[in-house]
Amino acid sequence: LDLNLRLSITGEALQEIWKVIHKECEEMGIAIISGHTGRYEGTDYPMVGGATVIAEGEPDEYITPEMAKPGDKVLITKGAAIEATGLFAASFPERLCKDFGEEFQKRAEKYFYQMSVVKEARLAVKIGVRENGVTSLHDATECGVLGGLFEVAQASGNGMFIEKEKIPVPEEVRMICEKYGMDPYISISEGTLIITVRPHKSEELIKLLTENSILVSEIGYVTEGNKIILKHGTKEEQIKHPENDPFWGAFSRVMNEEKEKIK
Repeated sequence: LDLNLRLSITGEALQEIWKVIHKECEEMGIAIISGHTGRYEGTDYPMVGGATVIAEGEPDEYITPEMAKPGDKVLITKGAAIEATGLFAASFPERLCKDFGEEFQKRAEKYFYQMSVVKEARLAVKIGVRENGVTSLHDATECGVLGGLFEVAQASGNGMFIEKEKIPVPEEVRMICEKYGMDPYISISEGTLIITVRPHKSEELIKLLTENSILVSEIGYVTEGNKIILKHGTKEEQIKHPENDPFWGAFSRVMNEEKEKIK
């Protein structure tokens, strides 16, 4: 586990962070075997640090994005730009209260606590894996839903047919993206799980996730070839991996504007 912390962080704040890490690891049966912790200049950003998780299992139990197959249904959880929305709401609460109102800000901040796919990933594999269920799992993260879909297709050597209207864009996501100049479909979305699943297990998986209060939507299917076709209304277009994620520019711009107010 690697923590690159801001210079101004207090011992009390670090203790709070560590308590949360310990709680989550304890719940999932994870042992921390090594790591690094330090304070550094220039780390006042939403994400500082990372971790490598190693798991044990049987050779026929694991799945990777390489295993997505033509005919698989493509599902996503929660919707687009989950992380972008959560980070804006948590980082600029006063700005959002001013722009949208306090009630809206509180609703938007809840997305900050949805930036994990652990729950739905662990549930998904319960229906079976590979030919008997889920063939791949991928957290959308950088470049959002469309970037994540491209990465699954590229890893597996396949294409996809995706219906844009079926990708959920919750109201808070839509309004924040419109206000601060982000395309929700290609904005960072840690917490959005992209799932490919064999067709005969799709309904069972949707039912399981829904029963556990996880929003899930079937947005398309895996195809042969290497083209990713995005259908929007009556139009269809081939898409590539986004060149950049609009979140970073938008976040930096608003952060600089807030700093100027302080001066």
